Amino acid sequence: MTPRSLTTADGQHLAWDTAGSPDRDTVVLLHALGTDRTLWDEVTSRLAGAQHVVRLDLRGHGASTPAVGPPSIDGFGRDVLAVLDTLGIDRAHVAGVSLGGVVAQWLGAHAASRVRSLTLANTAARIGSRDLWNTRIAAVTGGGLEAIADASLARWFSDAFRAAQPNRVATCRERLRVMPQQGYLAACAVLRDTDLSDVVPRITAPTVVIGGRGDVATPPSDSTWLAAAIPGATLQLLDAAHLSNVECPDAFHAAMNAAIVREASHG
Repeated sequence: MTPRSLTTADGQHLAWDTAGSPDRDTVVLLHALGTDRTLWDEVTSRLAGAQHVVRLDLRGHGASTPAVGPPSIDGFGRDVLAVLDTLGIDRAHVAGVSLGGVVAQWLGAHAASRVRSLTLANTAARIGSRDLWNTRIAAVTGGGLEAIADASLARWFSDAFRAAQPNRVATCRERLRVMPQQGYLAACAVLRDTDLSDVVPRITAPTVVIGGRGDVATPPSDSTWLAAAIPGATLQLLDAAHLSNVECPDAFHAAMNAAIVREASHG
């Protein structure tokens, strides 16, 4: 991976990396709350031989600084566009999981000319409730990220995966534990305040919605609703919990490719 960074006009520092040849079609990968771009390691290794992969640390995560000014889903979306502009990329395939999936929905609805296809994984037009996010914000404010780390891992991964891949799970836990608390809280506030239910029917890009049969954070009913709301979208349910791109990288990659192939066939 080649690390890159930029500072936007409003002072937002963004970090990302790339893999594969820039002469190929670009795929942008957007990670979940409390993680960073390395969440895509397993899928990146499968994509980079055929696509140009761009992995962004969302604001307040990884090596990207927390939001400048009031946090909003618009800010997350504009960050992705800023990276594409810096790279000189007019249009890209976009894949996002959880929070990253919400950002991808925003891009599909508000920046349709920049999106070739969408993979929306373990996400929803509205994730959770205001009470859920206010409770999470209070827990982290009072006890830090350590206070919610174990509960997060229980949502992210199935029991079987946690038993079979303890090192991968431990890496994700550490990434969460050391991330800037301000960035996590800001992203929680964005998820609390964001409801894209009214705009996702505007999405025109070929779209695949991926859900996890064991996902309690964004259950299959959320995935089913989202797939039905987006014209022409298809639905794939995988045997995974919330981070299906980590648990089922082969099936995830196959579902992503289906959206990419559909876009190519439609020109």
